[in-house]
Amino acid sequence: MSTEQIIEYVSKHPSGRVKVAITDIDGVLRGKYISSEKFVSVVNGNLGFCDVIFGWDMADQAYDNNSFTGWHSGYPDAKVKLSINSFRKIPWENDLPFFLGEFVDATGNALDICPRQLLQKIIANATAAGFEAKFSQEFEWFNFIETPKTFAEKEGKHLTPLTPGMFGYSILRSSERNDFFSALFNQLKAFDIPLEGLHTETGPGVYEAAITYSGVLQAADNASLFKTAVKEIGYKHGILASFMAKINEQLPGCSGHVHQSLWQNNTNIFYNANEPNNMSETMQQYVAGQLFCLPHILPMVAPTINSYKRLVEGAWAPTTVTWGIDNRTVALRALTEGSKSCRLETRVVGSDTNPYLAIAACLAAGLYGIQHKLSLQAATTGNGYRDESNGRFPKSLDDATQAMKNSAIAKELFGETFVNHFTQTREWEVKQFAKVVTDWETKRYFEII
Repeated sequence: MSTEQIIEYVSKHPSGRVKVAITDIDGVLRGKYISSEKFVSVVNGNLGFCDVIFGWDMADQAYDNNSFTGWHSGYPDAKVKLSINSFRKIPWENDLPFFLGEFVDATGNALDICPRQLLQKIIANATAAGFEAKFSQEFEWFNFIETPKTFAEKEGKHLTPLTPGMFGYSILRSSERNDFFSALFNQLKAFDIPLEGLHTETGPGVYEAAITYSGVLQAADNASLFKTAVKEIGYKHGILASFMAKINEQLPGCSGHVHQSLWQNNTNIFYNANEPNNMSETMQQYVAGQLFCLPHILPMVAPTINSYKRLVEGAWAPTTVTWGIDNRTVALRALTEGSKSCRLETRVVGSDTNPYLAIAACLAAGLYGIQHKLSLQAATTGNGYRDESNGRFPKSLDDATQAMKNSAIAKELFGETFVNHFTQTREWEVKQFAKVVTDWETKRYFEII
């Protein structure tokens, strides 16, 4: 639809309102409703949005270590530019018009710490290098027969999973609550988030969805909106969805694998039938770039305390800085069979990520390898958990954050302003966890010591 047609749709929608949203640093969608008249008045300008969005955490607790905004600044309004190209209709809200926004500074330029703006900066780098990047993110997540109210009443304990037992790729389990399963497929498509596949994954009430490949910004928009849309559709069916990286230490974690390739003139330049494993020199350099850079920027793909509970041996998530051909024990899985489907799957990414930051991290790291013509080490064959030839990933958010904070590589890729702000938020996350007495501590120490 043209801009004029979109404005006409908004103006004639019977609700008389529009839903707008932006993504904060944690990947949480923050938004509000505005009147149709308000939308028309700001569509070519800016919308005011309190900058506390970048001054608090996912639990709305104000940072005490943030330099961008805080009590010292008075939390003023920041400028948000609505993206007319992000327009879509919300099928579970009577096709209500919806738009994403992004933060800009006082002069109208991109705000360095805005996740969507950061990704567009990396996309511009890819375009300048002559590449069209195509991406997709896939997600695993748990579903429970609960509501936010029952979750609070149960204090998050003894929740009832949507289906029992470990039953990946189950035809039976997907038909047991086919109302929800079908609603996901159909309503996500109507919300312009088409799925390539949807199936049960191993674990009680676990689903996995693969979002259809697209351009990078659309892929990140789709991934970000997918997580919120699944939760909203779940509410309609009495189901509570969780994208935590690790729900329980006895169950596999939830991934958010990122699939990626580079194209020129409608040709996938990752593929070269004359090279070993069909991997072009460009793809080899791209993979080498991720191997080199990811340890410097790991919090962008493993952003929470809980992320590192997923990155443990033998739980379908990587622990070592490795790559391989169609190997699910390594960090980077190369899939190189066909000229159209040749791609890299970055498996270290969890479902708890901010898609804009995770995708920006993958693309920037890959481009770094091409720019610096990095050589690719030999592929790992067999058990990637045993291959420490290129090192292991940091084992905690604290360690990963300090590595990123002090990394010249991270600052080269994303700019000092973003790295400083982002690592401040991760240090805050570490601090919040450090002062909490956990159930594990109580059970272990209460009586015995």
